[in-house]
Amino acid sequence: MSRRLPAATVFAALAAGLAGAIAIALALGAVAIPLERVLASLAGQGEPTDSAILLSLRLPRVLGAALVGAALGVAGALLQALLRNPLADPYVLGTSAGASVGATIGLFLAATLGHLVVPLFAFAGALASIAFVWRIARIGPHTPVVSLLLAGVVLSAFAGSVVALLLVLSDRLQLRLATVLAWLMGGVSVVSWEQLSIAATLVGASLLLGLAAGPRLDALAFGEDVAAGLGVDVERLTRTVLIASALLTASAVSLAGLVGFVGLVVPHAVRLLLGPAHTRLLPACALGGAVFLVVADLVARVALAPTELPVGVITGLVGGPFFFVLLWRQRESYRL
Repeated sequence: MSRRLPAATVFAALAAGLAGAIAIALALGAVAIPLERVLASLAGQGEPTDSAILLSLRLPRVLGAALVGAALGVAGALLQALLRNPLADPYVLGTSAGASVGATIGLFLAATLGHLVVPLFAFAGALASIAFVWRIARIGPHTPVVSLLLAGVVLSAFAGSVVALLLVLSDRLQLRLATVLAWLMGGVSVVSWEQLSIAATLVGASLLLGLAAGPRLDALAFGEDVAAGLGVDVERLTRTVLIASALLTASAVSLAGLVGFVGLVVPHAVRLLLGPAHTRLLPACALGGAVFLVVADLVARVALAPTELPVGVITGLVGGPFFFVLLWRQRESYRL
């Protein structure tokens, strides 16, 4: 058994790692800016050119990446707790794909109804997809891994076909093809501080909702019957977790599109350090997810500069092998 670190040490390390990752991400890019000039610009005393680059371009994107990582990390932890399955994750279960369909429809309607319709439709798509997958995969009181994965894969493929059909049929979407493709491949795109503030509000509310459910999620780990015996309203808890995870996923999709595996990798890594108690696990997953995606977005920007990779490619290269290892461990556990 791995030796767990004190919670204060883990949180301090994650907070320091996030601050360092943000500082480096702000300094590096097509135009490198020394760290002291970055700090001066953030304090309102920098050169006009540096301030324009940092405050208008890099800072919104870096903060957006941190927000997306935090949202996906917590969403993954919530879904793994609800389904009592280590392979659960918004991307694998098709939640991100459902949110992308909603976001695409919202983008089509944005010219008429305003840009707020994009996250609203993404939320509706995420909620519908996770509810559908959970109902389809559930057999009595159990949710088999194979059924869960198959339902998620099929839903993701279907959602991809729906998005492709919408692109072919809509001239309005074809005019914004680059934006839609950026969503499908995963790429942090923050067009305004207003967009970032709306997503931050949604993520903050969802985090509070998830944290409030933390003790009940701990009881759910022993099974639904035991949790009910301890006074937990399992159906109400299920609805709460589904709404929170859908809202988190929708917020992430509205900022960065389909970014996979963050909700799979981060909760497992944090759980090794802190254990399974969700009152500590969820906020740590928010910090860990933020660090992970800020670093991934930085690598996507500078690895093949001046060409920029989709951040979904970076998270996929890390998360794909990690997922196969987890799946292999699940396979071995059935042999015992």
